[in-house]
Amino acid sequence: MPKLSATDPLIHPGCQIVNSRLGAWVEVGADSRVLNSDFEDYAYCDRLADIANTTVGKFANIAAMVRIGPTDHPMDHASLHHFVYRSSYYWDDAADDAGFFERRQSRRTVVGPDTWIGHGAIIKPDVTIGAGAVIASGAVVTRDVPPYTIVAGVPASPLRPRFPDEIAARLLALAWWDWDHDRLRAALPDFRVLKAEAFLDKYNG
Repeated sequence: MPKLSATDPLIHPGCQIVNSRLGAWVEVGADSRVLNSDFEDYAYCDRLADIANTTVGKFANIAAMVRIGPTDHPMDHASLHHFVYRSSYYWDDAADDAGFFERRQSRRTVVGPDTWIGHGAIIKPDVTIGAGAVIASGAVVTRDVPPYTIVAGVPASPLRPRFPDEIAARLLALAWWDWDHDRLRAALPDFRVLKAEAFLDKYNG
């Protein structure tokens, strides 16, 4: 596998990336589409992800075929069809509805740091996924997910917390995802072997 870089994101073949910012050590899987989105440092998505109007937090882990921020059709109008807002597809003298696209882009989804979004999950617009949360494969997330919570199902509902409240609060306070690259490297052996509470005890979390 090619080495990730602090300056050049690793973008696999077939990707479509439009009006988006990719931070340091970021990877975008093959044939993914990223639109109007920001990937913060160390975030990645696997192949065939479709991510729109989203802020993807540091160290987010996004599996294959995930869709985040899927846009909606105008259900309160006479027609759902995109001829209403992508009008230039159909008529030379009809402009696209710029206001409609602006409203879509303003509906931001936020994926917190160190989250895990499972294969084939869907996260709707205007949803916030808290730090350390886990979204099960195939889940459809229509509401905010608290930090360090595991959700599953259609629509997604909480299964259980990842950690007791005290440990979750200490991890949020430690915010290791904001450490610099050298500090992360120095702590790598402990990330590999220490359970969360022991890691917190060692690093004064």
